[in-house]
Amino acid sequence: MKLFRINPTEVSEQLVSFLNDGLKATGRAKYVIGLSGGLDSTVCAVLGIKAVGAKNVFGVIMPYATSSVSSQEDAIDISKRLGIESAVINISPIADAYFKMKTGIETLRKGNFLARVRMAVLYDYAAKFHGLVLGTSNKTEALLGYGTIHGDAAWDINPLWDLYKTQVRDLADYLKIPRNIIDKIPTADLWEGQTDEGELGFTYERIDRILYLMIELGYDLKRLTDEGLQESEIMRARQLVKKNQFKRSGPAVARLFKQYPGCDFVVPGDW
Repeated sequence: MKLFRINPTEVSEQLVSFLNDGLKATGRAKYVIGLSGGLDSTVCAVLGIKAVGAKNVFGVIMPYATSSVSSQEDAIDISKRLGIESAVINISPIADAYFKMKTGIETLRKGNFLARVRMAVLYDYAAKFHGLVLGTSNKTEALLGYGTIHGDAAWDINPLWDLYKTQVRDLADYLKIPRNIIDKIPTADLWEGQTDEGELGFTYERIDRILYLMIELGYDLKRLTDEGLQESEIMRARQLVKKNQFKRSGPAVARLFKQYPGCDFVVPGDW
């Protein structure tokens, strides 16, 4: 789909500028990123390096007991190739201390807990380095609610939030990300054998086409089916986007006064 494709040169320049300005605006010293060995975190790391330099990007690799060994190896290899400092933190003792207190905790709850443990580790490293946590979630994940609140869906700054997964792949090609990273099966590595597409029930190419036509171009159900898309897939996509709106809106807070923190009230320049 021609309209779906990005101009990777322009997008890369915009995102690098965004990340450069983001660090300067806060007065922070470094970006801290969780490296999974996957596409999104690798692209974010490369963009961060282009924006602020390799010495100002720190990677954290956080395997659990059931995590893929190859993913950990890929993450370590990527950190070496990119020339960034990194640390490997085995989160098994942290998570297992909690899991041992519980009986019958199902797989999804365990996966969400692991995602939140990982984010807690990232924020601790950000505090250590007076840095910002660099988010890695993309637009497809955001629309479908495929992320854990206060887990992988938490960050200080995120360059990929408005890029669909297939567009991230286009950007990765332009950035010369290693082919084995671009082609590997996407997984959040929350449990053994878990894959994104298996859990979602769509390939990224298929769901991105549905989402793009439905959201960016405003196609209705008839026009979507005229494009050869299955009504069952369209309705499932709509349901996921609708029911996960709360994840994209942020925590609900009561509004009582005129100067609402974070929206209406902005610190005056002479403060």
